[in-house]
Amino acid sequence: PMTGFAHALFIYATVMSAPAPERRVLDAGLKALAVDSGMPVPWQLPGALYVRPSDEHGNLDVSACSAPPARGDKVLLVPGHCDPTVNLHDWYVGVRGLSGPHPRVEQLWPVAARGALF
Repeated sequence: PMTGFAHALFIYATVMSAPAPERRVLDAGLKALAVDSGMPVPWQLPGALYVRPSDEHGNLDVSACSAPPARGDKVLLVPGHCDPTVNLHDWYVGVRGLSGPHPRVEQLWPVAARGALF
């Protein structure tokens, strides 16, 4: 097996509400994430599952999560398919030190073909 690799593309989502103990609603739905190759995976949130996205919102099933996020918390999502996910956004935001205590934005790159159909 290969080692030393890490995820390089994430979508930042915010927990908008907690309508039930086992559910969280995120501000990232189908307009932020492509799901044609599977649902995004919540990063560093063991037991949480991204389920039932709508256009603007996604749901987290946190019934098996030992420390569910609270309203206002940020959740990083690993897209199931990066290419069509990137096409939904205007910018790449290059962040260094994401897994450390002080992540910092180092680069902004425009997605030049964003929304291009042909």
